[in-house]
Amino acid sequence: MSCKIYMDHAATTELLPEVKKAMEPYLMDEFGNASTSYEMGKKTRRVLEESRERIAAAVDAHPEEIFFTSGGSESDNWVIKNVAGAKKKTGKHIITSKIEHHAVLRSCEYMESLGYDVTYLDVDEYGMVDTKTLRDALREDTTLVSIMTGNNEIGTIEPVAEIGKELKGKGIAFHTDAVQAVGQIPLSMARLPVDYLSASAHKFHGPKGVGFLYVRKDRDLPSFIHGGGQERGKRAGTENVAGIVGMAEALSIAAGEMHLTRPRLVRLRNYFTERLLHEIPDIRLNGHPYKRLPGNVNVSVKDVDATSLLILLEEEGVCASAGSACSSGQTRVSHVIDAIQVPSEWAPGSIRFTMGRQTGKAEVDATINAMKKCVQILRG
Repeated sequence: MSCKIYMDHAATTELLPEVKKAMEPYLMDEFGNASTSYEMGKKTRRVLEESRERIAAAVDAHPEEIFFTSGGSESDNWVIKNVAGAKKKTGKHIITSKIEHHAVLRSCEYMESLGYDVTYLDVDEYGMVDTKTLRDALREDTTLVSIMTGNNEIGTIEPVAEIGKELKGKGIAFHTDAVQAVGQIPLSMARLPVDYLSASAHKFHGPKGVGFLYVRKDRDLPSFIHGGGQERGKRAGTENVAGIVGMAEALSIAAGEMHLTRPRLVRLRNYFTERLLHEIPDIRLNGHPYKRLPGNVNVSVKDVDATSLLILLEEEGVCASAGSACSSGQTRVSHVIDAIQVPSEWAPGSIRFTMGRQTGKAEVDATINAMKKCVQILRG
C-alpha cells in the first residue's frame, strides 16, 4: 500500500512548491558556472552569494561563516577529520556522546584508527548529556568536542549552550550536528557558543544533496576537498547553485514560519504522545518528555518487534521508522535505544514517528488507530 500518512519527516521532507519554483531557473536556463568570469557565470555567482546571505540571516550568522557542502554527513566529517587533524600537535583527544549520528560516530572511529583517543560520553535515561560528566572527561590534550543539538531518533534536545559555556576559554573546538534542529527550533549563532554547526537542506523541505557548515569567524577550517578555489579555497568542486538556492528558500520559509509551526507541532506531539500512552498497554516514551524536537514521538512497545510493526503500519498506509536496524530478518536495537538503557523486553519494539508542516490532527488520529490495531494483531 502507498504511504497515505507520512510520519517520517526526520528521515526526509518533501520539497516545497516554492522551493522547486526558486530552483527551476538554475536547473535549466541559468546554468552558468558560478566560478567563471563572463556575465552568465557572474549572474549565478550573485545568486549564490545572495543565498549565502539568506541562510546566514536565518541562523543569525555572518555570510562569510557559511560554507556550502553536500549535506550533514559531509559537514560532520569535515570538522571531525580535518579540524581535529589540524590540532594534532596540541592534542589528539576528542569527546562525543554515545547517541550521535553515525556520521559523527564513524568519523570518530576513523580518527581512532589514526591514533586519536575518543571519549564516548554516557547519557541519562532521557538521552541527555550531563555537563558535569563532560567536564570530568576534559583533558589537557582535548582539542574537539562534538555533541548534537537534537537527537535524530528520540528527539532529545541537548544542553548545547551550557556545554559551550563550559568549554569557553579552554581552547577546545566545539562542534554540533544540528541537522535535525535547523529549521525546527530557533538557533542564533550570535548567541549559541559553538564553533562549528552542521545542517542539511532536505530536513527542512529543501533539496537533497546540499547542506552547509557554519564556522565561527577566526576558527580553523582546513580544506576538505582539494582542487579548485571554490568556497574560499576550502571546498573544491563546481557549486550546486540550484540546490543552494533551494536550501536558502526552504530555510527562509522555515525560519519565517517557525513562530507558527513550532507551537502547533508541540501541541500535536503532546496530544499524540498522551493518546498512545493512555490507549495502548505497555508502551513507553523514549527521550525527554518536553526538551525534545517539536514533531518527534519515539515509543517502545513491550513484547512487539518494531520491524513487524512497521510492515503492518505500512499496510494501513502509515509510514514511520524504527529505532532499530534490520539485519538478516533480526531486529537489532539501535545504539541510541541501547545508550538510554531501554529494558530488553521493550527495546526491540522501538518506533519513531516524526511530524511535519503538513501533518494534522486527522493524520495523528488515524495513526493512533492504526497503531492500536497493529499492536493488537502482533500481541494476539
